[in-house]
Amino acid sequence: MIGVLGGTFDPVHHGHLRFALEAVEALRLRSLKLVPARVPPHRPGPAATPEERLAMLQAAVAGTPALEVDGRELVRPGPSYTVDTLASLRAEHPHEALCLCLGADAFRALDTWHRWREIPALAHLAVARRPGGRLPARGPVAELLQQARVDGPEGLAGRLAGGVVLVDLPRLEVSATRIRALLAAGRDPRWLLPDPVLEIIRERGLYLARN
Repeated sequence: MIGVLGGTFDPVHHGHLRFALEAVEALRLRSLKLVPARVPPHRPGPAATPEERLAMLQAAVAGTPALEVDGRELVRPGPSYTVDTLASLRAEHPHEALCLCLGADAFRALDTWHRWREIPALAHLAVARRPGGRLPARGPVAELLQQARVDGPEGLAGRLAGGVVLVDLPRLEVSATRIRALLAAGRDPRWLLPDPVLEIIRERGLYLARN
């Protein structure tokens, strides 16, 4: 099974990477694709360019075979819709299960996503719970959860898509927003993100106050 984790990764940090590794292990994934968005539909545009964010991601996962950087959204025009990405991955991997990894907050808002009802036909959904986090109690996303929920990753076996599994994935409290603020203020964000990523940021002068 191939996992998919999207985001702006602006910049990628240890919170993203630890979450990705936890997902690989918990869901028994063959690999997990980190897919940076070019034009995120539900949030402001990234501060760094697509090329800069791609370079940082590639530097961050170098030497970690289970994590793959997938830049297809960066070269696709228009908003970076998850359904389009999953459809293209499905065409490339017609006989292998796909699993979209997302947090509970994103899952609750799934019905605001572009063509969201097509997503379960393309991939399983792995929803990362957090202590005290809420799941939808009513509405179309709650109905999807009730109809498609399986007990544990083993419940996804034998199907290419369509299941919803809840997983407990520890999250490091690291924020890309805070990292950008530290850099803009001339402070050191070391140990919040990988050293090779910080080197790229400093070499290219990213996230300075003028940006």
